[in-house]
Amino acid sequence: MNYKILCSDLDGTLLSTKSDVSEFTISQIERIRETTRVILVSARMPQSMTYLQERLGISRQPMICYNGALILDGEKETFSEVIDLKVLEEVYRLAEIHDIKLGLYHGGEWYVEETSERVEKEINYTKTVPQLKKTAETLEVWKASNVSAHKVMLMCTRASADALFPILASQLRNQIHSYRSNDTLIEIAPKSVSKLSAIQTLLSSDESLADVISFGDNYNDIEMLKHSGCGVAVANAREEVKAIANYTTLKNTEHGVAHFIKQHL
Repeated sequence: MNYKILCSDLDGTLLSTKSDVSEFTISQIERIRETTRVILVSARMPQSMTYLQERLGISRQPMICYNGALILDGEKETFSEVIDLKVLEEVYRLAEIHDIKLGLYHGGEWYVEETSERVEKEINYTKTVPQLKKTAETLEVWKASNVSAHKVMLMCTRASADALFPILASQLRNQIHSYRSNDTLIEIAPKSVSKLSAIQTLLSSDESLADVISFGDNYNDIEMLKHSGCGVAVANAREEVKAIANYTTLKNTEHGVAHFIKQHL
């Protein structure tokens, strides 16, 4: 197979552990990176992606952050879309009813009200540290500065996620993308963006989606895999993701992306 661009999700896909790529993955990316653009596509914030770019030797390539809401090319911001602040305030109101804490992300900033087991896990996995501030205060500062979130993470219990997710999907379906990254986490992005839309933004005049091979594992990867020239799911992917993929490779913990690259690219 020959493709001009390789796009890969990180958590549960390219990462063999919670926070790093394997030496085998590094070697396979190194083998193709002179002829294939390798672009990381993630819900993560920039600082939790740049160290992986460096590990893979692809720092010269752009990266897609926050599920497509922010695209960076080195230090240059080439695309940015945020959630409408009034919509964000409504998300906060609904979360408060269900006693759910928010993580708010804008550019290189991450705000939480307090530390918790979930927050500590994120710090460990992503190698970034949040600022501790009341959500209401953050929203007031943002309102005064005409700023809003590229992404919101709702840190729930399983029961509260079960209760809130259908409400978000129903009441705010025209304003936001919402998906469950696991049983206790709901992630929210602007409605107008996706991983697929971000990839399309980065295509040059002589490139199309047919030139893209993409890898993923979760609901927010479905569009990307479905519309790429070749969409590959890892074996640990959601069943819905595997159902639309052209191929399924090994699990992320078994370096599935690297094995597929070695065998097919």
